[in-house]
Amino acid sequence: MMIMMAPDAGPDHIREVVGRLEATGTVHPKVIAGQTQIAVAAIGDAAAVRELDLQTLDGVDRVIPLSRPYKLASSELSGHEASAFDIAGRRIGPDAFCLIAGPCTVESRDQTFRVADAVAPHAAMLRGGAFKPRTSPFSFNGLGREALAILAEARDRTGLPVVTELTDLQEADAVAEVADVIQIGARNMQNYALLQVAGRLGRPVLLKRGLSSTLEELLMAADYILKEGNDEVVLCERGIRTFETATRFTLDLGAVPWLKLHTHLPVIVDPSHAAGDRRLVEALARGAAAVGADGIIVEVHDEPEQALCDGPQQLHTRDFPRFAAEVLAHAALAGRRPAVR
Repeated sequence: MMIMMAPDAGPDHIREVVGRLEATGTVHPKVIAGQTQIAVAAIGDAAAVRELDLQTLDGVDRVIPLSRPYKLASSELSGHEASAFDIAGRRIGPDAFCLIAGPCTVESRDQTFRVADAVAPHAAMLRGGAFKPRTSPFSFNGLGREALAILAEARDRTGLPVVTELTDLQEADAVAEVADVIQIGARNMQNYALLQVAGRLGRPVLLKRGLSSTLEELLMAADYILKEGNDEVVLCERGIRTFETATRFTLDLGAVPWLKLHTHLPVIVDPSHAAGDRRLVEALARGAAAVGADGIIVEVHDEPEQALCDGPQQLHTRDFPRFAAEVLAHAALAGRRPAVR
């Protein structure tokens, strides 16, 4: 339910509404400041909210039911206004296009620095895996905390904010110390305990769509993070598993405009994991820009043929400047400027 406050409602009116909602024990209130009106979202037991008869209180304009199964992520919550926020001076939202690039995995200090130096003049953020969830337990699983230290050095060296994945509750604090953006990967999209912890770490969260998840399930997963008081959530379409095997996954570009209709959260695309083939990444990235994505996250390596993880889909560092120029040009055609750097 959404409690719309009257334009002249004061702090005491808002506190009374929030207090009554909290007293139910089954409703989570969230105050939302709009341009002309303040609202209080009542997430949880709708019957308990109706019994409070809040529309009779001074300062309350009206009570509106939220119809969608996802609540905090819904565009109904924001009055269909798209969310935007800054991450270390980089703009995420409908007026900018954020290019995130870097190696799939931190393999060594020198390798990470070479890639970071190559992408720094063109990208807004640096991605790099410290902890890697792999299908096989015998695959390279990342350098862990050693990689986090390398990523911190790379940020100091280039000035690029760091995006890295959280896979384990035990590593949450260590990841939060280094990450400017905490990534939740596709395999953990429905790891609800991990989502709740990520929401409490005080860092923006990049949430990837699960391999076989619907868009509604993605948005309900986002609600787990948002419910913890973290409003800075970025959704990522990275391809889903279908009957088609020509590409690694099937990139659902239709997800981007659909999400733009149904959520206020920024939406980016991962063409690297969808393609599985670096020759296809640029075309998919241009497509993402054309359908209105707020950015892309791509993998780059100086020697992808020797990469310890996902080599075939990683762009060569030597090709990245041209790739970035092409994709940003397509984003400009859609009215998006590069994220401020």
